[in-house]
Amino acid sequence: MSVVAERLSQISLDEPQVFRNLVLFPLIAEEKIEPRYQLLDDTLAKGSARITEVSESGSVPELKFTNDGDRPVLLLDGEELVGAKQNRILNLTVLAPARKTIVIPVSCVEAGRWHAESSEFTSAGRAHFAAGRAQKAAHVSASLRTSGTRHSNQGEVWANISEKSERMESYSDSSAAAAMYETHQARLDDYLGAFSAIENQAGALFCINGDVVGFDLFDSADTLASLLPKLVQSYALDAIDAGDREIQAEKKSAEKLIEDAANATVERFPAVGEGDDLRLLGDHLSGGALLVDEQIIHLCVFRFQESGRTGSGERGGRIVRASMRRRGRTIE
Repeated sequence: MSVVAERLSQISLDEPQVFRNLVLFPLIAEEKIEPRYQLLDDTLAKGSARITEVSESGSVPELKFTNDGDRPVLLLDGEELVGAKQNRILNLTVLAPARKTIVIPVSCVEAGRWHAESSEFTSAGRAHFAAGRAQKAAHVSASLRTSGTRHSNQGEVWANISEKSERMESYSDSSAAAAMYETHQARLDDYLGAFSAIENQAGALFCINGDVVGFDLFDSADTLASLLPKLVQSYALDAIDAGDREIQAEKKSAEKLIEDAANATVERFPAVGEGDDLRLLGDHLSGGALLVDEQIIHLCVFRFQESGRTGSGERGGRIVRASMRRRGRTIE
C-alpha cells in the first residue's frame, strides 16, 4: 500500500454541503493532529517571513522565500502572491524550513507586467482556479520526471487565464488572473458564505454541475479550516464559469476519485523545502502531495473530464504519462 493509499484509508466522506452548482463533500479524519507549522498569511502578517524576486532582474519561474521565524511555514499549491514584478502562484505545496531562505517554484498569472510595484510580495488571500491548478499539477509532474525541475507550462497557464477571462468578461491591462476574482467578487462571496468547516474535517472534495473536480486533504483539521476560504474561491470561480445547472454529484462519484487516487502510481522526489514531493499518475487524474517525516501534510488530486473545459488538463495528463513511458521509471 502506498503512503497516499494509507492516508486515504484514514478518512471518510461526510454529508455534502451544496450551494448552487458547487458541492463540497467534507473529508473527515480519524484523529486530530496539531500542525507543527505556520501558514503563509499568518507569517506575512506578523512580518516573520518575506517573499521577493530572486534578484533585481528577477526570474519568472522562481521567487525567494525567507523564513525568519522559529517554525516552518506551509505554502499551498496554487496560492497566489501579488506585487513585485508580476503576480505568481505556487507550483506545488512547500514547507519552508525555519530560519532559512529557499527558492520556491512559481508560475506567472499576470502576463502583461514586468516591472516592480513593490519590493516584496503579499498574499492575495486566494488560490488559483481549480482547472488551472489541475493542468499545472500535470505539467509539474512531467517536469520533475524529465528534468528534475518543478516548472509549469507557462504558455498554457497564460492561455488558460486569457480564455477564461474572455468567457467571464473580466479584463485587465496586465492580463492578470486577479481581474476574474475582482469582477465576480460578489458572487464569490455568496459561495464563501455557504460553506464552512465541520468538526474533524481535514479535507474537502468538490463537484461542479454534477462532475467531480478534485479534492485537497491536509494533515490537520486546523489547517483545512484556515485554508478552506481559499479553496472555495478556487473551485467557485470554475463553478461560475461553468454556468449554474445545479446538478448534484452522487456520493459514489466522489468515492471513486478517492479510490482512483489511492490506486494511482506514486513517485517521490526530494522537496525544495522540508520532506519529499510525491507526484500521482492515474487514469484521468493529476495531483501531488508533500510528505514530511512519512506523514502527508497536503495532498491535492484533480479529475480530468473526458470533454469540456478541462480538456487542456487532460492534455497535460497525457504529457505526464508519455514522459513516464519514455523514462521507464519504477515507482511505488
